[in-house]
Amino acid sequence: MTSRAKVVIGANYGDEGKGLMTDFFAAQAPGSIVARFNGGCQAGHTVTTPEGHRHVFSHFGSGLLAGADTYLSRHFAVNPALFFKERDLLATALGKHTLYVDHRAPVTTFFDMLLNQAVEAHRGQARHGSCGMGFGETIGRHESAYALSVGDLLDKDGLYEKLVRIRDEYVPARRKALGLPDDGPHNTLFSSDTLVEAFLQVAADFMAEVVVVPNARAALQAHPVVLEGAQGLLLDQTNGAFPHVTRSNTGLANALDIAIESGIQALDVTYVTRAYLTRHGAGPLANELPTKPYADIVDLTNQPNTYQGSLRFAYLDHDQLAAAIQHDLQSAKTTPVECWATLAVSCLDQVGEQACFWEAGKLQHGTVGQQLASLASRVLPLGHLSWGPTRATIEVQDALALAA
Repeated sequence: MTSRAKVVIGANYGDEGKGLMTDFFAAQAPGSIVARFNGGCQAGHTVTTPEGHRHVFSHFGSGLLAGADTYLSRHFAVNPALFFKERDLLATALGKHTLYVDHRAPVTTFFDMLLNQAVEAHRGQARHGSCGMGFGETIGRHESAYALSVGDLLDKDGLYEKLVRIRDEYVPARRKALGLPDDGPHNTLFSSDTLVEAFLQVAADFMAEVVVVPNARAALQAHPVVLEGAQGLLLDQTNGAFPHVTRSNTGLANALDIAIESGIQALDVTYVTRAYLTRHGAGPLANELPTKPYADIVDLTNQPNTYQGSLRFAYLDHDQLAAAIQHDLQSAKTTPVECWATLAVSCLDQVGEQACFWEAGKLQHGTVGQQLASLASRVLPLGHLSWGPTRATIEVQDALALAA
């Protein structure tokens, strides 16, 4: 059993390069397994291999293209319907990949997705910035008497009864609580048998594809482990700017829970940030810019969409970054797990010769080297620098020397 594991955490609003770093760590340790420790399939983590194969991961760990297996933990919301969309895109890349799923993991139904999309459309300009995939609705329902876990999918008759109760009892109450009109565009679907029958079939298909395990130890033993987070610290359900947050612990909390359950004694934590700041979706963004800060910025993953609009930009605030990370690291002090943290900076190739960043409340202008020196002194020792989209463009830094 491994006694030490890697952890990848987004330090901002998501889209920092977590997929890139997870792929890098998996490639460094053959036989790895990637554990998704929060979020659900609404998180899109982009990996581009040195050979040019690009995929945006949602249900699978971002180490798959480097040969790593996947473990969906009890903190990951499984969406059986959208799982197959991604599986089909991966096709032959799956190879001998094994997908382990914790039997306690919450499950997203078609009703959760429909509620999510209906309420965001109803909110109009006051929308919360959801992806429309039902993640928040899933977590809210899972905390009620209408919880549905992966283990429940093993019993078809029991699953049918639970789905009918969700449709006939939970959905009407939830629609009323959300203030959704009775004559909404999805009204017929909410009360029909269609979504129940369709989910029964997709659930059976999903269970035929995965290996269900009772806990983290059963999945992670005898593998090098990479714990892959989703979203970012500034979207944490407790520490972010409510209501524009995700229903998830985006920092160390869930990773520590998995480490303790599986017997991992130490974590090498990599907090990831771009060299600039982005946000996709509604909510505050301090010092927001009217357009992208650097001309060479290219983002193929975060295209404009109905629920989140266009990608938003700002120069990176080093003090905000430091505060968020230091606050997150406090959660490790009450556990027996040792944590050592470094910073990874991505998208450095997109900055150009002149870099801008916020420091001590002032906008600073300097070289990329000056920005990196500021990050190393004010935030964390630098562990990895990324000068492109693939693991081959990552430079490993002597973080111990920088920290000294």
